Amino acid sequence: MQPTRALQALRYRKLRLTTKDVNKGFYKGTRTGSMGRHTKYGGYIIEWEKVRTYVCPDLTDFKLTPFVTMNMRKTFGQYESAAGPKDPAVYLARWKAENGLD
Repeated sequence: MQPTRALQALRYRKLRLTTKDVNKGFYKGTRTGSMGRHTKYGGYIIEWEKVRTYVCPDLTDFKLTPFVTMNMRKTFGQYESAAGPKDPAVYLARWKAENGLD
């Protein structure tokens, strides 16, 4: 015994739609809205009355703290090679120093 086609279609309706599921005119979008308009020459004009602005309240006596302390100094890496942190030899040497030999 199988459910009717209407019940099978309900199951399909709950899936996320992609452009491959429907015909040519479907545009999913990102629900962000437009901040301007396109010109007929291929440019884009920003309309500043459409741009979102966020007002941040005064946080001087705010009780929550950030994840990283504000007192931490900036740290800079010191590498012997010109490739810097991208050099695989430097990565392996650091891994062995921190984790021991495998």
